[in-house]
Amino acid sequence: MASAFGHAMAAIAIGKGFTLKDLNWKFGLLGIACSILPDADVIGFKFGIAYESFWGHRGFSHSLVFAALLAVFVMLVFYRKEAIASVRWWLLWLYFALATASHALLDGMTSGGKGVAFFSPFDNARYFLPWRPIKVSPIGVEQFFSEWGMRVIKSELLWIFVPCLVFIMLMYVVRRIASLPADR
Repeated sequence: MASAFGHAMAAIAIGKGFTLKDLNWKFGLLGIACSILPDADVIGFKFGIAYESFWGHRGFSHSLVFAALLAVFVMLVFYRKEAIASVRWWLLWLYFALATASHALLDGMTSGGKGVAFFSPFDNARYFLPWRPIKVSPIGVEQFFSEWGMRVIKSELLWIFVPCLVFIMLMYVVRRIASLPADR
């Protein structure tokens, strides 16, 4: 898996691609939570759930269906005042779904594990992306603060943080240009 830091950075960058008015700390924090939440499945190890099972690590909670369902849950709980099926409702839903799905995408680019069940519950096979430059993060805080964890941080700086920062800067420039008067 990528680290929680890498997942959070992806959610922040995705959020910068949205131009909805009144986006605030709630929007950002919920997006970060959605991007990290799929890894709650590691608790299954404590209960003897096999890695490869439906509920195992990188199983259903890493699927595109889970991303869509979690986004609906976030909308129904935290954005109840939004008119369901309005354009704004669907744009917010899209952000939370993309923030959640980014978790599986990043995990599919890691150098370890047994793959990601992108298409669960329809197909529980585990897949990796063909390009896997991100070093897999250790499970557990103690192991993260080790030599292994430092390799992960270096890898994520290059393959997650730099592209995300470039995207954020690009969105800033695009918005600045779009806000210039037309007669310039």
